Amino acid sequence: MSENKTSYSGGIGTTGLLGVVFVTLKLCGVINWSWLWVLAPFWLPLAILLGFLGVVAVGIGIAWLALWIASLRVK
Repeated sequence: MSENKTSYSGGIGTTGLLGVVFVTLKLCGVINWSWLWVLAPFWLPLAILLGFLGVVAVGIGIAWLALWIASLRVK
């Protein structure tokens, strides 16, 4: 006996829906925001992720530099 389990994933997410709503409101003249902020739901999550990865990279770099300096003192 074989079980056929199908799961579907996808569709528009929260940020995508919010972005579509903002663009619609902007084009209808309901809001008078800059296009930068109207499109923010599309680019802001990526910017936050890149900022987080940048902070992690700097932390790793500082830790590596501290280990390197400590190894120089041992010699």
